[in-house]
Amino acid sequence: MNQPTARDTWHARAADRISAGIDGRLLIDGHRYHAVDGRCFDCVSPLDGKVIARVARGQAADVDLAVASARAAFADGRWSARSPAARKKVLLAFAERIRAAREELALLETLDMGKPIAAALSADVPGTARCIQWYAEAVDKVYGEIAPTGRDALALVSREPVGVVGAIVPWNYPLLMTSWKLGPALAAGNSVVLKPSERSPLSALRLAELALEAGLPEGVFNVVPGFGAEAGEALALHMDVDAIGFTGSTRTGRRMLEYAGRSNLKRVFNELGGKSANIVFADFEDLDRAAATAAGAMFYNQGESCNAPSRLLVQDSIADAFVERLAALAPGYAPGDPLDPTTRLGALVDAQQTATVMEYIQSGLQQGARCVAGGEQVLQDTGGQFVAPTVFDGVDNTMRIAREEIFGPVLSVIRFSTEQEALRIANDSSYGLHAAVWTRGLDRAVRVSRALHAGTVHVNEYDEDDITVPFGGVKQSGNGRDKSLHALDKYSELKTTWMRIDPA
Repeated sequence: MNQPTARDTWHARAADRISAGIDGRLLIDGHRYHAVDGRCFDCVSPLDGKVIARVARGQAADVDLAVASARAAFADGRWSARSPAARKKVLLAFAERIRAAREELALLETLDMGKPIAAALSADVPGTARCIQWYAEAVDKVYGEIAPTGRDALALVSREPVGVVGAIVPWNYPLLMTSWKLGPALAAGNSVVLKPSERSPLSALRLAELALEAGLPEGVFNVVPGFGAEAGEALALHMDVDAIGFTGSTRTGRRMLEYAGRSNLKRVFNELGGKSANIVFADFEDLDRAAATAAGAMFYNQGESCNAPSRLLVQDSIADAFVERLAALAPGYAPGDPLDPTTRLGALVDAQQTATVMEYIQSGLQQGARCVAGGEQVLQDTGGQFVAPTVFDGVDNTMRIAREEIFGPVLSVIRFSTEQEALRIANDSSYGLHAAVWTRGLDRAVRVSRALHAGTVHVNEYDEDDITVPFGGVKQSGNGRDKSLHALDKYSELKTTWMRIDPA
């Protein structure tokens, strides 16, 4: 008898988890509830098109309950008034609960949005735990200030939590994006209402349960799944929400700012889209490493990453050799079963996103780009959503595939002659999230890095990362920064206390 493979084991776990029932109800004030109006929506897995859960469809009435719960928790000080050391203890326990639930969370993430189980296990879940732990460890090491006033006064500058934070996160990294909001917001003493994407709500609901198990007081972390135009809009418009941390499309980010203006002028921090330029100069001789990194960074997470290096700028003299390497590498990222630990490229999140990606591929062909790899939907007999890793050569920066965020495994190669031309093309974008430069020249590395309009510039690598460095962009890629100590600034108010000193 054949022994079960790792793939078989994960499929058996998935079947058991689904048959046992996945709780899709709201989590408010520490308890699970159906939506006020009783409505639900189907959570459909992109692996095979099957319904894996019924999820409560939160509306304005549900958001009202969640915000009221968060406000009550903040006002009575059950979390906000705790010492930093006390909050640290609970958050460290929360991080350990996440690690203990590593396989369960990874499975939910894969079933819900299609990423390979290997990536969920090795990156998403550990990264989530690391983020919560890091902010737990940081919170009692951030000090206030004493301003340099004259001898007749003492001016104290202290940090206070902003109050109730609304967090709205996308479907491509459900756990990680949640942790980037949740970690600093909770560490600073706030209460949180989370609206996960309707395309990937399951891991957020389980995460909130783990927080309660770790000792986070009821009402401090609430989750309202639902649609953006319903629950998301209600949260962003709510008069008792003090700040919004949003990650998603630039289109929706504009609405967040509008909602703030229409409501209570709440602060809004937008982490939005990208069309990142990855520039390879001819003086970088290790083309194999540069090409492997370009392909790996582009096709990771099915290309569903805001910082994906989707515009690859290659100097003319090495372009043919570079494109040849990319075309040879692409088949190694052929889509496969996301529950197979050997799979490198999983399923796109749903049929709508697949149709969007295929429409962009057709646009590239119609506008004259040359497809040298991929370009087709595959594994359609599975009922899942899979698109082959696609490489276009001969792309002009005016084409749609070079200007618009595709959010799929589609790489556009743009050729250039001079450093000045490369910079002009790279900066000719409404986005400014990430960029990269590959060169052996120190002067060029510094010069080009300084000239690129991006929140992060990589040199001779792409997407190496750590919780200690800020993440965010410029231009229409958003404002504010996730990660690092700078994220605490988003969820804290500075208060000045001025005391007159009697000279006697």
